This record gives sequence, structure tokens and C-alpha cells, in this order.
Amino acid sequence: MTHEFKLIIEEAIKAKTGGLKSVLASVVDLDGSSYRRPGVRMLILEDDTMIGAVSGGCVEKEVLLQAQSVFKTGKSKMMTYDGRYRLGCEGVLYILLEAVNFDTTSETSFFKCLNERKSFEVISHYKKKEGVFEGLGSEVKIGNIGFSISLRSSKTEGDLIFHQKMPPCFKLIIIGAEHDAVQLCKYAALTGWEVTVVAGISESKSLDNFPGAKVLIPTTPEDLDISSVDNQTAIVLMTHNFAYDLRHLVALKDTNPSYIGLLGPTKRREDLLSQFIEYCPEVSDQFLEVIHGPAGLNIGSETPQEIAISIVSEILAVSRKRNPMFLSKKTGSIHSKH
Repeated sequence: MTHEFKLIIEEAIKAKTGGLKSVLASVVDLDGSSYRRPGVRMLILEDDTMIGAVSGGCVEKEVLLQAQSVFKTGKSKMMTYDGRYRLGCEGVLYILLEAVNFDTTSETSFFKCLNERKSFEVISHYKKKEGVFEGLGSEVKIGNIGFSISLRSSKTEGDLIFHQKMPPCFKLIIIGAEHDAVQLCKYAALTGWEVTVVAGISESKSLDNFPGAKVLIPTTPEDLDISSVDNQTAIVLMTHNFAYDLRHLVALKDTNPSYIGLLGPTKRREDLLSQFIEYCPEVSDQFLEVIHGPAGLNIGSETPQEIAISIVSEILAVSRKRNPMFLSKKTGSIHSKH
């Protein structure tokens, strides 16, 4: 959810620059089931523009209506949405509405935290009933320092507190610059991931060739900067060159990504890993365990676009420790309890 929160803050800053107020709507509690879980947010601008969503589209009009009083008074409020009677399927959502008043110092600290790929926490004070109450509001906590999102008054008795740990934005590094890399870049960006494309120094490619990518780096495997590779990073090797893929694996051997995907058949993976282990006999088992090849889930993919969906799906499953299955075959809750 970090990328969604980042987008909301960016849009709130743009709105403020343009002279528009904004209201943050946060689902902070839930009774029963819902399309999405507590921690999901959306932003409402004074001109009725909505960024993001807190449900599948059924709740948003009511949130827009309820936000109008916050624009007028600046006071945070609680609203509820009972989907059991309106939709016959969902539970009761408890939604905190608050005016966004992020100052310049807070903005600087927030984006510095994101750029340095550090975790942060969003803490919301709320009540499980409708109305305007003292003490409602949220703050962003970076280390030991907290920054208020709204002009929240001091905490009052009876406040409930929703804590949400936010990891660094999930990042995908695509090593390769052919047509299939373009498709993977598009789908990963749509998922909300930060995408870096690594191309060979002799390839005449630019960032414009990769819609959705944040950075394009022309480099050799030996000069690849691995300093930002962390456990919120996935890597897909798709140079279509056995020697290049091998050299990149050697360059990555001391990193700790959540996933490394290899294109090509099983025989190619076995040959690649065999030679890799010869070059790097001391490589850790932990590193070898995150290597997946052939990359992707077995969903019958044929086209580059379908293969991209397959790879993105596998990365999600691996990074969230899920065993892919038909949801129709799953018993109990769709979402985890965390």
C-alpha cells in the first residue's frame, strides 16, 4: 500500500500548490468482510476529484458527500458504511475523514524516507461511531519523529488507534531491454511498482521506450549498482543472452531480493545455475532459494503481455508468501489476517 499512500501525498501537495484543499479518507476498522482491508485510503479534492478508492466503487460517492463538511469546517470526522444492507455482501466500514495539512518540513522528510527506502508508520486515532470528535486524525511516524497529516488536537479518552507499518515501495528491476521487457514494465507499473530498466551500454534505448519505468540505466553487469537492492525488490533477468544473465547473477550474488526470475526453459535454468555455482561456490542457500525459472505462473501464457501478467503474478505470490490457487477453491477469508 506504500505506493498508494505516496500517490495520495503527491496529489495532496499538487492540490495545495494549485490552491485546492484536500481530504484524506482512511478505512481504519472493519466489521465483517470488505472488498479491501483497513489501511486503504483515498483522497478527495475540493473540486470533487477523487484519487484512489476505498472499495470497488460503491462507497466512494458516499465518502465524497461526507467529505464536504470537512472542507467547510476543517474538523476531522468518522463515517460508517454498512454494506450488509446496501449490497448484501460486505461488512461495516469505519472511515476517518481528515483535512490534509502536511507542511513543507513534513513533505521533505517523507520523500527523503521514500528515497532512502526506509520503512515508516501511519498511525490513526479514531472512534467506531459516526460524528465529529476531538482527537481524531493521523500522523506519519518516521523513526522517532511524527508528522501530523491533519491539524489534530491532543488525544482524548476512548480513542482507538490503527497502526500501519509501511515498507519501502516495492521495486522491480528488469535486466534486459527487448520487446518483452517493455510489456513487463507496463504491467509492473500498473501494479504500482517502481520499475528500473537495466540495458546494455551498446543498446540505443531511452526511458521513453519503457512506459511506466522510473529509471533506465545503461551499464555492464560488472558496473551494476546493487546498493538499493533489498527485500522489497524483485529482479527479472531477460537479456536473452546466456552469458549476460550469468554475469548479472554473479553481480547480484551478495544481495537479498525477494525474487529473481529467469526466462527460458528448465534446461537453460539448470545450465545457468550450474555455471553460476562454479563461479560462486560460496553463494548462500538463501540467495539460490529466491531464484525462479522459468519465471511466471503456469496460466497458459502465450503473448508477451500474457507472459508479463504471469511473471507479475508469481512475484506477488512469492513476495507475499502465497500458494497460488483458484479463489473459488479457497475456504475462509480471501485476505490474510495481518
